Amino acid sequence: MDVYEAVDSRRAVRAFSGEPVPKDVLGRVLTAATRAPSSGNLQPWHVFVVTGEPLAELKRRATARALAGDPGDEREYPMYPADLVSPYLDRFSAAAVQRYKALGIERDDPARPMKIAALNSEAFGAPVVVFCYLDRTMGPGQWGDAGMYLQTVMLLLRAEGLHSCPQVMWTMYRKTVSQIVGAHDGLLLYCGVSVGFEKEGVPWVRTGRADMTETVSFIGE
Repeated sequence: MDVYEAVDSRRAVRAFSGEPVPKDVLGRVLTAATRAPSSGNLQPWHVFVVTGEPLAELKRRATARALAGDPGDEREYPMYPADLVSPYLDRFSAAAVQRYKALGIERDDPARPMKIAALNSEAFGAPVVVFCYLDRTMGPGQWGDAGMYLQTVMLLLRAEGLHSCPQVMWTMYRKTVSQIVGAHDGLLLYCGVSVGFEKEGVPWVRTGRADMTETVSFIGE
């Protein structure tokens, strides 16, 4: 798989088969991902790969919180700006409707928030979740580094025939996650990334992207 194919085929998969992912494959991906760009070569990410019984226990605890209507732990950073405006709000709204309708959750369903939370807390059936933390002393530049690192990981997973789904949702249950992975108080949970083989036969939708001309300007000849 070349880079263009990996980029084009990468998407947030929300239905995994549960088939185990070989540890050597994960090791190969995460070793290669150490070459991701990092300003000043700080390499600020702290990664925990959770599988097996620890992941099953994490899913049980998080799902119990979701089904009980627990609003989650206080956020340590906003997932989105408080006042989204067009065109960003338009893109967000359209994608949300498409994404969860494909999973059978209608927008006007009164139980929609709980259903979405429960699906997320199960990591969509993934057998692996990679949790990315940052040291609390890090700044915006290092958050950008973490994003580039995770994109590198997700593209390498595609090269191995695997799929992924980045989930900022896990920050809602950050205390539960930290209990499982043993993260100390000096680390801040950035997100989790569910990893596995895609479950066949599950409907999905490819969310649209803005035309390149909407976001890119060429200066010069």
